[in-house]
Amino acid sequence: MPLTKLQFKPGINKETTSYSNEGGWFDMDKVRFRFGYPEKIGGWVKDSLNSFLGSARAVHPWVTLDLDQYLGVGTAFKYYINQGGAYYDVTPIRATTAAGDVTFTAVNGSNEIQVTDASHGAVENDFVTFTDAVSLGGNITAAILNQEYQVNTIVDLNNYIVLAREVASVTDITVDGVYTPTTINANSSDSGNGGSATVGTYQINVGLNTTVLGNGWGAGTWSRDAWGSAAQLTVVTDTLRVWSHDNFGEDLIMNVRDGGIYYWDASLSDPLTRPAVELSSLSNANTTPTVAKQVMVSDQNRHIIAFGCDGQDTPGVQDPLLIRFSDQESLITWNATATNTAGDLRLGSGSEIITAVETRQEILVFTDRSLYTMQFLGAPFTFGLNSVSENITIRGPLAVTAVEDNVFWMGKREFYAYGGTVQRIACTVLDYVFNDFNDAQAEKVTAGVNSLFAEVWWFYPSADSEENNRYVVYNYQQQVWYYGNLDRSAWLDQGVREFPLATGPGNYLYRHENGFDNGETEPAAPITAHVESSQMDIGDGDDFAFISRIIPDLTFRNSTAETPAATITLKARNFPGGTYLQESDTSVTKTASVPVEQFTQDAHIRLRGRSFAFRIESDAPGVTWRLGSPRLDVRTDGRR
Repeated sequence: MPLTKLQFKPGINKETTSYSNEGGWFDMDKVRFRFGYPEKIGGWVKDSLNSFLGSARAVHPWVTLDLDQYLGVGTAFKYYINQGGAYYDVTPIRATTAAGDVTFTAVNGSNEIQVTDASHGAVENDFVTFTDAVSLGGNITAAILNQEYQVNTIVDLNNYIVLAREVASVTDITVDGVYTPTTINANSSDSGNGGSATVGTYQINVGLNTTVLGNGWGAGTWSRDAWGSAAQLTVVTDTLRVWSHDNFGEDLIMNVRDGGIYYWDASLSDPLTRPAVELSSLSNANTTPTVAKQVMVSDQNRHIIAFGCDGQDTPGVQDPLLIRFSDQESLITWNATATNTAGDLRLGSGSEIITAVETRQEILVFTDRSLYTMQFLGAPFTFGLNSVSENITIRGPLAVTAVEDNVFWMGKREFYAYGGTVQRIACTVLDYVFNDFNDAQAEKVTAGVNSLFAEVWWFYPSADSEENNRYVVYNYQQQVWYYGNLDRSAWLDQGVREFPLATGPGNYLYRHENGFDNGETEPAAPITAHVESSQMDIGDGDDFAFISRIIPDLTFRNSTAETPAATITLKARNFPGGTYLQESDTSVTKTASVPVEQFTQDAHIRLRGRSFAFRIESDAPGVTWRLGSPRLDVRTDGRR
């Protein structure tokens, strides 16, 4: 019989059964579609050997007037600016005590130092730096005390515990994203209290790496059940630490969601050694917002915009639907007058602003139930709002991304696109994603663009994971979907940086589409990648098929392995719901690349069944591949 060419529709379809999706792909990992054909995705390497503390869910690149390349990294514990692979801590300061307000108590043989500071306001894992302390008299010297510490335990409102440690910067003892001090025990001579001049400088309270949920008494709406009964629904009592940030010229505006707004000035001397300051603390600041859900700098007209912030006349009282904007080109003028362009707007639908994203023409503002567009109008109104859609959903503040004038986001059980109107995107992996999804950690969903391949990626946590461990991809050029497994908490497309960047395991920054291997380890580990087709049969499956030969068609172009190889497997079954009864695999190995790439010509196999599936996979270092149209020698083989 003549050979049968295998040609498959691009994309994965999990919304039907494998048998009914004949001619398509049904399962994959670490594979994308390019020009309609599957290929292994690119690898990743560490951007530097330095890591940071706390999960990072926000990264922002920019270049200063001196051509310094900076990358802002907001984590659950700190805010860093990365330059040249090093992380500089510019976390804002919450409070600085008066001299002598802080005293210490040590216990012989213990590394625990009790710190006394009335109404300290610290929480566990906070960071505090002590200065001007004197020795406690023994092992706990002044040098040991006068450095930065992480709060180990909260005793009460006036006392907490830190662990005495050898002298080192926190950056130097951050190993694979973990604070790893070398502790020191006090001895019997450590009976002092640090003197009468000790000052404590506290960074802003740390946030959560993981959303904390509660279902105890009082959760949910009032008078829902009998008095004193436990709540039956889950209620968020603490939220994930999420930063928003944008550059104002060469400087940086940053905001902790539902927290303060801060400013970092790149023009100061030694700016990387200076913490960001509250925007309201700047000289001549006029009614600046002090709390917000998100900040943004409008690219078109240079207004700073605060979403879900406090009002001009109600400082400190957050209005979750209020939007305020500064005077044009101004950090400090927020008081709206007839002679400036500062002002405010309030949304009329929803209970809170979830997020906002800027396109080239407008700003999209999402509430928990509606979508608005915000456009620059000029004097006298400055900005205007238009309601675009009601009863839409969005998974969280990071679940949306913009590609020029198009916006894509993940809803609670659907995907959306906006390009002038809101459209639900038909998704062929919808049930696969949302039937195995940790709703309690939905705020962690993060969206990103890989423009080189026309892809929008969403990283999300599966049902049995507290962290993002999977991804789903929409290719907006081919309009197809695919998915896989990968731990990432933030993503940044190429642009200022040569490669896409992502934050992942060990609290490192990774350069993606760089090489072909998994650079999370040293040496790099191979990436295990595969794609498997749905079942195929002859006719309507009445006859058995007998396959005796396969002629591969794939390229190993650019592979760095000396003899790159992939394994092709054919699997046969007799009934759509049955198990695969037979498998036959063959290794396809590249043998030459000049003048034409050569590889295994054909492989003789013996496989019989009413239907069969095709699979290609690789698990060796330095290998990349793209599949073409393999051919099979297949014939009918009776009905029994």
